[in-house]
Amino acid sequence: MARQPATSEQQSVRVLKVGERVRHILSELLARGEAHDDVLRATTISVTEVRMTPDLRNAKVYVKPLLGEDEDVVLKALRTNTAFFQREVAKRLGLKFAPKLQFKPDESFDEASRIEQLLNDPKIVRDLDDGQDL
Repeated sequence: MARQPATSEQQSVRVLKVGERVRHILSELLARGEAHDDVLRATTISVTEVRMTPDLRNAKVYVKPLLGEDEDVVLKALRTNTAFFQREVAKRLGLKFAPKLQFKPDESFDEASRIEQLLNDPKIVRDLDDGQDL
């Protein structure tokens, strides 16, 4: 019997699952200090998200150092050690092709802080309070 092609929904679920597995693998490698880099060993780094392409060959890895300190230095160290991380992910993931990793800073926390400041603006608070009197 011929195998039915996967629906786009099934493919997207697979992409999300693989991305999450890659995130866990990278988080584990960084937490254990397995990278041979002093900057990466000395810094606590959160892997906040991994976005995979539909073909699972490329992954954008969003990272944030603890308290956002030395973000540029940490990103440079991660990019320098990309080959190590790709090799380890390939070993542990067991896919036909190892995804090519691209490390990027996670700016969602900065965006959330900006939105929080906007919502706490006295003019906005006043407008929100006026709307509840209806």
